[in-house]
Amino acid sequence: MTSSRGGRGGPAGPLRVAPPTHPFLVMNPRSGAGKVRRFGLAEKAASLGASVLFLDEDERELAARLHAAVDDGADLLGVAGGDGTLAPVAEVAAERGVLFLVIPAGTRNHFALDLGLDRSRPDRALDALSDGVVSVVDLGVVGARPFVNNVSLGAYAEIVGRPDYRDSKLMVALDVLPDVLSGRVEQCFTVRAGPMTVTDPTVALVSNNPYGARGAGGVARRRRLDLGVLGLMCVDVGRPGEALAAGERQHPPAIVATAEEVVIDAPSPVVRAAVDGESTWLDTPAVCRIRPRSLRVLIPRHRPRAAGHRAAAAPRPVGRATAR
Repeated sequence: MTSSRGGRGGPAGPLRVAPPTHPFLVMNPRSGAGKVRRFGLAEKAASLGASVLFLDEDERELAARLHAAVDDGADLLGVAGGDGTLAPVAEVAAERGVLFLVIPAGTRNHFALDLGLDRSRPDRALDALSDGVVSVVDLGVVGARPFVNNVSLGAYAEIVGRPDYRDSKLMVALDVLPDVLSGRVEQCFTVRAGPMTVTDPTVALVSNNPYGARGAGGVARRRRLDLGVLGLMCVDVGRPGEALAAGERQHPPAIVATAEEVVIDAPSPVVRAAVDGESTWLDTPAVCRIRPRSLRVLIPRHRPRAAGHRAAAAPRPVGRATAR
């Protein structure tokens, strides 16, 4: 097998590999309004020789189950579920040096989108078990917690943190956002990347590789997942009165940059965040880093589209960014 270097050395093309002999898949039957059952994912996986573990409400023993599976001979770990389910399995796959499989059985499936998978047919991801190629990608880490997509702070983290968010996302967003913008919800955090510090942005997003421009359907994509850097985007919407005084504008002030390390700090010992869309609290200061090319992802050789290799957007200044 011929290897191809990616990351800063240039694009890495997917590599043909022999099919895994002992795949072990984790499936969340609650994700995506029951996609695991609707698409017959467990049955198809079993027909391809995979062992399947269904997630229950208590996932505290998941890492131990995954390590035990590898000890028993598993040469691939996979997930059928949403973005929030991927990272714990990806971390073990990276640590143990086995292949990782993504089956987009959640609601948004952003990581699957950036891998070029068909999100409308999660069962097609299982074709990789018999005819797959490997894409070597980066993995993000905040503190000791891995992430495949991003760490979000500010308005989005406040919205996701509401206990009723999963049941009524739009109504919760409409309820929380005015309080965030008006200052009734205090955020009080800073984001540091190299010599740059951004204080109290409305939204801050630290991503596993930088996002590019929004594509079809208004969804931003990462054109590369192997650049070996974090993406950073901070947006300052400003107070409603300030926006009116400034007149209409198409985009709020923002900064878009890349960094090998991003530090999130706050006066309090913890700060609310959303990691891969899941609400959590981070101990401060929280350090985000990248693990370059640490994850080998098995994807179907035939898939609808693959991520391109266009460059990320150039940095733009933000109103409350200060250099140290």
